[in-house]
Order: sequence, then structure tokens, then C-alpha cells
Amino acid sequence: MHTVYLSLGANLGDRQGNIRQALELLRQQLTIQRVSSCYETAPVGYTAQPDFINIACQAHTDLTPPELLRLVKQVEQEVGRQVTFRYGPRQIDVDILLYDGLILETPELTIPHPRMAERAFVLAPLAEIAPELLHPALGRSAAELLRQSDQGGVRRLSAPCAM
Repeated sequence: MHTVYLSLGANLGDRQGNIRQALELLRQQLTIQRVSSCYETAPVGYTAQPDFINIACQAHTDLTPPELLRLVKQVEQEVGRQVTFRYGPRQIDVDILLYDGLILETPELTIPHPRMAERAFVLAPLAEIAPELLHPALGRSAAELLRQSDQGGVRRLSAPCAM
């Protein structure tokens, strides 16, 4: 079994409902171990869109990285993600952050996620569930990376929104 960390985000429709639906679909093939609180976050890149709800989860799987990528793309499609433009609004976005301590770069998939270390909307939920988790390429913990990031526009919601 492999330990993976995923980031889920949504800013269209029922944002929390989309995340709950994606988690349920992921649970059909992954053993979800931990799920962070929900964080409301300002959009990055293209800012003329609604705020996101973001979470992170830890899971165990026997899927290979390419199989896991196929699964997350299938989950996005089932939840209703439409292809738009880079950083555009979406019903759901599921990113593979980490896969064991693997460092992988293929045309289809890069692990660790190439921009995770600079994005507080990824790091805040990740540091909540795994503060000591080391980024395999940078050798720094999720909590340390979060402390060094700009956390403006990232707000933890008080009520849990996904289980």
C-alpha cells in the first residue's frame, strides 16, 4: 500500500457538496485516512471568479501513480468538471500532491505537485493533517512551508464540511 496526499478544491455550485461527492467517489478505490477542515480561499492566477473551498486528504492505495491520475480525472468528470481555461472556475479540482516519497516527472504527471510549496491554499489543509510531512524534493515539512508562504486570502471554516 502507498500513502498519498490529495488536494481538493471547488468554487462553482455547491462547493462543499462537490468536495463531499468527490471524496465519496475516491473512497470507492482509496482508503481515506484523514481529511482536513475546509478552507475558504481566494482564487490564484485568474482572480475574477468566486472563492474556493479547499481541503487535503491522506489516503492509502495500491494504485500506481498513472492509475491514481486516471482515477482523479474520472472523479473530476463525474462531479461535473468542465474543461475551461487554466486557473479558471471549476466544480472540482483534485490534485495529487504526494505519493509516498516519490519524485516523478512525466509529461502527464509531476509528483510532488510542482506548485504545492508556494500555495497556502494547499499547504494550510495539508499542514493541518500532516504538519511534519516532508516535501521529498525540498526536505521541509508542510508546517514549515506554510509558515513561509503568504497566507492572505486563506481562512479556515469553523464547521467541518467534508468527512
